[in-house]
Formats: sequence, C-alpha cells, structure tokens
Amino acid sequence: MLESGITSKGQTTLPKAVREALAVKPGDRVRYVIEDGEVRILKAGPVDRLFGMLQHEGAPVTLEEMDRAIAEGASSE
Repeated sequence: MLESGITSKGQTTLPKAVREALAVKPGDRVRYVIEDGEVRILKAGPVDRLFGMLQHEGAPVTLEEMDRAIAEGASSE
C-alpha cells in the first residue's frame, strides 16, 4: 500500500509508483473522482483528444430533431 503526507496547505506528492501507473509528468493534471467514500485519481486529458471518438453516418441532426427526441424521451418516462 502506498501513502503520502499532507502539507499544511493540503498538498501532497504522488508517490513514484502512482506517477508511473498514471503516466503523468510535471505539468500534467490529475482528476479526483469521489464515490462511496473512496477517491480515484485519474490522469486528466485535454478535451481535444475526444474529437472524432463518436462516429455518425448520415446527415447531421438538426437542433429541432434533437429537441423533439428529448421531448419524446422525457414524455415516455
């Protein structure tokens, strides 16, 4: 089990094994997820890395079509 101390300013140093597991280096950012009394530390990535992850074939959907789908989904609950 790994542990590190907390400074008077609430800061800590990630142990080397954690930095290596997350593949983080100076200047990178991490994200903290709190669930059920536990905290997970994740490497934060830039938003632009998400570009192109969702593929859609066909014509783009209009805002009106999106609004209609949302309304239909809300009324079916």
